[in-house]
Amino acid sequence: MRRIFVMGVGEEDNSPHSRKLLHEADLVVGGTRHLEMFGVESGRTAVLRGDLSEAFSRIDSSEGLVVVLASGDPGFFGIVRSLRERFGEGLEVSPAVSTVSAAFALAGLPWDDAVVVSAHGREPRPAINVCRGHHKVAVFTAPDFGPAELARELEGSGRTFLVAQRLGEDDELVVKGGAEEIAAQEWRDPNVVLVWDEARSVGAKGWISSGVESVRGWALPEGEFEHPSGMITKSETRALILSRLGPGRGDLIWDIGAGSGSLAIECARLGAAAIAIERDPESLARIRRNVENHNVYVDVIDGEAPEALKDLPEPDAIFIGGTGGGFEAIVKLSATRARRCVVLALIGLERVVPAGEILEGCGLTVETTFLQTSRMLGIGDMHRLVPESGVFVVVGRHE
Repeated sequence: MRRIFVMGVGEEDNSPHSRKLLHEADLVVGGTRHLEMFGVESGRTAVLRGDLSEAFSRIDSSEGLVVVLASGDPGFFGIVRSLRERFGEGLEVSPAVSTVSAAFALAGLPWDDAVVVSAHGREPRPAINVCRGHHKVAVFTAPDFGPAELARELEGSGRTFLVAQRLGEDDELVVKGGAEEIAAQEWRDPNVVLVWDEARSVGAKGWISSGVESVRGWALPEGEFEHPSGMITKSETRALILSRLGPGRGDLIWDIGAGSGSLAIECARLGAAAIAIERDPESLARIRRNVENHNVYVDVIDGEAPEALKDLPEPDAIFIGGTGGGFEAIVKLSATRARRCVVLALIGLERVVPAGEILEGCGLTVETTFLQTSRMLGIGDMHRLVPESGVFVVVGRHE
């Protein structure tokens, strides 16, 4: 009867029980470096490479004890998931200290408030965006997206990096530095990269891992933001816009013509990375104050669209809240750059139909909503409804 034992490999010696099973195993499965490390005879080995199909076929045909070697804690972004999907219940797992835990120990940092993401075998964009939007992140890298590539994407963010390369090996290397320093070096696999904001390296004691607590309300009242009188997207309108943008962790949102920055800040509070683009100096200063007051990360860009948009990282969704000239060019560029959707808030009827036509011409499916809200106002013993200015919300979605 087949038995599968998954053995985590770390810096510390494995238990006598693990060593005994490794010696008795009919088949030992692992990466080349682990098989060589333990001196397993080639006649009873299967090498983990590529899509795992060859090694898994060998496990399928085995009727005895199978030992699978994996780095650190194999149940944490590791091979236990694939083994459980393929072979079902009955796995026995002996973890070592995870590489993430070891890396944070080397950095001397608590990590219950860290988010752990993987770019290994996955598109790296969500991992990059989490690093932009969260104060402490651990990233599992990939051969084609390593520490240097990650650091280049985050240049100018002010983050500190620690690269923990080949932990537990004779050529182990640990390097701490800024984005430019990390981007300038060559790195070897495997490695894990820590990315954090020094100013928030030790936050308040929380109650949930990753520091991912639910936000206390969204579509906040206008009074939560510093803004010129009347010059802010009203909370009811913001609620509809946020529902269409759908910001979440791993996303990047552009807020074009950001004004007070309320929309970008709301997206950041919901876990997304956000960029606020604004040309007015007073508004830029106001956005930065609002960002600081809400304790979120928003990249504030001083520039005028569409020129200011051309070198920005690819967004998942875009909100256009204000434009000067170049309306058509801004909408067209947004439609071609956004991966998911473009949302506009328009007051002037003359721009509503053209905006929809531009989005449709770029292949997006368009939905337009006219939103009219009223708020109750007390006058002595009486109450009346005071209507807010109507707003057209135009949404273009990629299929």
